[in-house]
Amino acid sequence: MIVPRVPVQHRRLLPDHRLSGPTPWVIAILMMLTLLAAAAGVGLARSANAIGQAIAGRVTVQITTANPVERAEQAAALRRRAAAQPFVRSARAVEQQELRATLGQWFGSAEGDDPVLKSLPLPALIDVDFIGAERDEHVQALRALVAAEAPGARIIPHAEWLGPVARLIRSLAWVAGALVLLMALASAAVVIMTARAALGTHYATIEMLHLIGATDRQITRLFQRRIAIDTAYGIALGTLVAAAVLLLIGWQWSGVTSGLAATASLGVAGWGLLLALPLLAIALAALTARQTLLAALKKIL
Repeated sequence: MIVPRVPVQHRRLLPDHRLSGPTPWVIAILMMLTLLAAAAGVGLARSANAIGQAIAGRVTVQITTANPVERAEQAAALRRRAAAQPFVRSARAVEQQELRATLGQWFGSAEGDDPVLKSLPLPALIDVDFIGAERDEHVQALRALVAAEAPGARIIPHAEWLGPVARLIRSLAWVAGALVLLMALASAAVVIMTARAALGTHYATIEMLHLIGATDRQITRLFQRRIAIDTAYGIALGTLVAAAVLLLIGWQWSGVTSGLAATASLGVAGWGLLLALPLLAIALAALTARQTLLAALKKIL
């Protein structure tokens, strides 16, 4: 039992002032940081997986033929033949206006209507999405099509330039997971120090209880209940603050609809983990307090 039942008359042996000592406040801070780190880890992991799935089977064919008419003909022919292949899910030609709009952000023209930008010879781009996981075989087959329809064109796998980003995000997710583990250990250390301090503070009470026949387990239940309640108050406080912070961030994040940030979310499993963490923390604190108290009481007598 996380919070053992203790007779009312026995509870009066220990002070019962809620949030009176430093332990609940320290636990609250650690719980808040744990939940925020866990949320960041889950969001980063889901973002890395989403990016990995998005780029695993996608390549861009870049046609750089100097003659614009010939370049457009090659792009149209290649797009038709690529779309007809059984291993291709879709083949889309990127419009020149879309390219100019993208480059216009660097030229100070959001619409891509800058005269200098219009004078630049832009390549023809075709985005190809593969079906299945055999990307290397699909790339080789696409390379043969490119050699036949648009000699000199380049095939650029998206994994080459977004793969390192996905790996970086996944590494950050592991760092967040390590922080959660470290803060769990720190919380356990706080509980251990609290339990030992409680035994030292109430040493005379413990001796008296031993003299009247109380067992170590009975004394342990008395102190375990007090520590578990203090810890639960701290965990509840930290959870409320973390929930407020996450809701605020989620409200602001809801406006992000594009880019890598749009792939970060908690999902049902992530929210389930965040809801389970406070309960696991209370159980861990109670178990740690119980084992610490039993071990310490055995050394007293």
